[in-house]
Amino acid sequence: MKVVNWAKLNNNEKIKVLKRSEESNDTNLQTTVAEIIQQVRNKGDSALIEYAQKFDKANLSSLSVSRQEFAAASANLSEQEKQAIISAAENIRYFHKQSAPKGFEYEKDGINLGKMYRPIDKVGLYVPGGSAPLVSTLLMLAIPASIANCPTKVLTTPPNSKGKIAPAILFAASICGIDNIYKAGGAQAIAAMAFGTQTIPKVHKIFGPGNKFVTEAKIQVSQAIGGAALDMPAGPSEVLVIADIDANATFVASDLLAQAEHDKDAHVILVTTCKDLVNKVLDEIKHQSEYLSRKNIITHSLSKSSIIVASSIDECFMISNQYAPEHLILHIANAKESLNLVQNAGSVFVGQYSPESIGDYASGTNHVLPTYGYSNMYSGLDTIAFMKAISFQQVSAEGIKHIGPVVETLANLEGLDAHKNAVTVRLESLK
Repeated sequence: MKVVNWAKLNNNEKIKVLKRSEESNDTNLQTTVAEIIQQVRNKGDSALIEYAQKFDKANLSSLSVSRQEFAAASANLSEQEKQAIISAAENIRYFHKQSAPKGFEYEKDGINLGKMYRPIDKVGLYVPGGSAPLVSTLLMLAIPASIANCPTKVLTTPPNSKGKIAPAILFAASICGIDNIYKAGGAQAIAAMAFGTQTIPKVHKIFGPGNKFVTEAKIQVSQAIGGAALDMPAGPSEVLVIADIDANATFVASDLLAQAEHDKDAHVILVTTCKDLVNKVLDEIKHQSEYLSRKNIITHSLSKSSIIVASSIDECFMISNQYAPEHLILHIANAKESLNLVQNAGSVFVGQYSPESIGDYASGTNHVLPTYGYSNMYSGLDTIAFMKAISFQQVSAEGIKHIGPVVETLANLEGLDAHKNAVTVRLESLK
């Protein structure tokens, strides 16, 4: 990791240190994804089966997970594994119930006003495949969708080379009340959910992380007429750690490594007020990484990451807010009291016993978070993302007498006679 002193950097150097990998403007990527989307729109299920063979090396006779596959899932997991999934689901469900939006209603000057929340009718949940079954991502998507009472929940995930879905994914889906899972991954799965196929229903909004093809597909279908909305923009995963003189170097290093193992484009930053901590952390990184299975990925991502020495804790938070991290970990004294200094972050992990992996899996908060600096304008996934807010108002005769003249004046100011007239005829009827 590159080590820099913040005070010695000029403005351009500061920007460069906090810069992520370039967002893709790869026209080849855009063209490839556009072609995949068009093929799915034109050919439906047959395109998905062809892409499963091409990308997943799977020969599929059906896109749907069968009843038999669901039934066999539980038997292929140990009791410890099943209990871990159930425990994580309970915590996630509890948190998302607490954070679910609540409607309100009040009366003022003869006008009754309020807001009510309704679920999005059809939502698409995308669970990435790859080297491991992302059970935690399924829980993070399915549970808030269920709490929001979305009537139709479509879940797609890529099959393995044998055309199967991991038992852990199927078991997690079953305890979340999802029994319709489709074997499709990548951009083609996003296209299928956005526009529908013979087997996969069309949805209104798509949720879930993925690689650059999935991200590009979500962007393209969200811009297409008749497509589907996306949850949030996404890029490679990232963490920023703030540490002071009392920070435990072993813990700090473990947090940096946990983020670095995601993929080669993961971004890791340590901001510290303690110069002596730097070498201790670097030594710990070297020591701990020797025993990690994804050492090659870690080495690549850390080579593009930085350690920043700052002059004060306030400056650490200034740097963090400028970077707007997906994950922010606070290895500092009185960490809870410093939360008021956080302006931009997807999720905050407070104190030395709060590793990011706790939130990734089981504490209850959602791990689908804005990356690439988007936490300065987007929130992490929550129950409200699966809902729509609808406002209402009921105006009494006394209410329109009170507010009507105000509306008449404003409508007249804007030259909208019909707007004014809709109020005037009512006021006249009350005379």
